[in-house]
Parts: sequence; C-alpha cells; structure tokens
Amino acid sequence: MNIVSYTVHRLSQVMFKVACVVVSVVMGVVMGTPIPDGPPVYGGLVSYPAPQPVYTDNQLYKPEPKPYAFDYGVQDSYSGANFGHSENSDGNAVKGSYTVALPDGRIQTVTYVADHNNGFQAQVSYEGQAVYPEHNPSPYSQPGPSVYQPGPSPYA
Repeated sequence: MNIVSYTVHRLSQVMFKVACVVVSVVMGVVMGTPIPDGPPVYGGLVSYPAPQPVYTDNQLYKPEPKPYAFDYGVQDSYSGANFGHSENSDGNAVKGSYTVALPDGRIQTVTYVADHNNGFQAQVSYEGQAVYPEHNPSPYSQPGPSVYQPGPSPYA
C-alpha cells in the first residue's frame, strides 16, 4: 500500500514541475514581446482646399409658373349629384368657380381669384329658393311592459 501511495505522490510532483515549466515558457514569450510605447505614428495631416461651386446664380433652378386650365361637371339624376368645377391660370393668378346643388334645392356658386399679392378671394352666390319639406313626425307608440320571468336556478 505504501508503494502505490508513493507512486501517486511522485507522479503529482512531476506534473507540478511540468506545469511550472510550461507557465515559465509562456511567460517568457509574453514578456519577451516588445510593447509599443505609444500609439502608432502616421504621416502628417493632409490639408485640402474647400470645394468651390461650379455654377453661377443664373443657373440655379427657378421654376417658371406654368399656365393651365381644366373643367369638369357631374350631373347624376339617380343620386341627385349635380356639381362642377372650372379653373384656369396664366401662371401668376388663378381664377375659377365651382357649383354645387345643395340639399335644400338651391345651387351654390363660388367664384374665386387667387394670386401672390392679394391671396385667395372668393364670392359666394345662391340661385333659387330654399325648399324645406314639411316635417310630419309619426305618432309615438309606447311599447308594452315586458313581464319578467325568472329562469330555473342552476344551483337549486
């Protein structure tokens, strides 16, 4: 029994010595590597001049106002829709009008002018007389009382 104990003890001593040698070698390699004293040094700073524009003021994009004109109208007897709109512009001022058939039977016409100096100016006019149908409410009939009938109790 003594021999086995001595062999195990001797083997662990050898393993400890091998481990110390390995650690010493690794530390020697690490310690032998030169460590830089500071950050790496690069070439000097390069200076570039600021870029200069290659266009002149008359080449800037300045959109010219475009003249246009349009109009449309809808008249649907099934749904009762009756409206229209027309507008034209010379590029600076916009002129137009639209019409709408109102539910009370009148026709509303809005005529407008809009420009950069005076803004939007509108004139509203109405054609016809407002007709409101007479309201005949149906008589109110109070519902009869509902009789409460309790259902069977599920816990009885």
